[in-house]
Amino acid sequence: MYQKSGHHKDCNCLDRRSLLKLAGGATAVGISGGSLLFAAAARSDALTKELRDKLTPDQIIQAMKNGNERFRKGERKERNYLREQEASAAGQYPAAALLTCIDSRAPAEVIMDLGIGDIFNARVAGNVENADILGSLEFACKLAGAKVVLVMGHTACGAIKGAIDNAELGNLTGLLAKIKPAVEATDYKGERSAKNYDFVDAVARKNVELTVANIRKDSPVLAELESNGAIKVTGAMYNLKTGAVEFFT
Repeated sequence: MYQKSGHHKDCNCLDRRSLLKLAGGATAVGISGGSLLFAAAARSDALTKELRDKLTPDQIIQAMKNGNERFRKGERKERNYLREQEASAAGQYPAAALLTCIDSRAPAEVIMDLGIGDIFNARVAGNVENADILGSLEFACKLAGAKVVLVMGHTACGAIKGAIDNAELGNLTGLLAKIKPAVEATDYKGERSAKNYDFVDAVARKNVELTVANIRKDSPVLAELESNGAIKVTGAMYNLKTGAVEFFT
């Protein structure tokens, strides 16, 4: 059972796990622990523009790392999703945009201890990019202000296995074709088959690396934002067995 925060249930500041708090509190944004801004963050039930804008891309990534560490320890804090929903209804200010797989065992918000309004999450089998995904990421960063684009693959990925096996099924055939360059580009000395999970995971990692590179290549909007230091584009791998997210940065 998850540990509770220890605050009284009637306290206004009890359980909002905003990205500011995930990043370690006031020190994560370079302000003093006694500042009014941090006090406001503690009472907040949704990430605000003011708080989000004070975070750097590296601090946001560290916040996700910290959240995953809590998840692995079973120490996720109590949160009130209804209050988060109500607080974010009038506007959203997510700190990051994630491109992840549809696998039911890899929900980013859960495994990184995030709440409603903290991140955008585009999900597609094999976490591949296409024009629609790129447009969504461009909206998230250029128009909505997200500062991190994170492509997250995972171990034992079914889409990766399908690409290795040259599976064909309706529209899935075209989707798996986007993963095959990663199969070909993976340097692996052992058995190169979907039955070899070490090879599957190696391809999944390479697929993340190529997707990150393709995002930079295929989206001048995001590439410019990254070159200007406004955002960071990076990758990660989630281990289904250990619950750990390995960030590439």
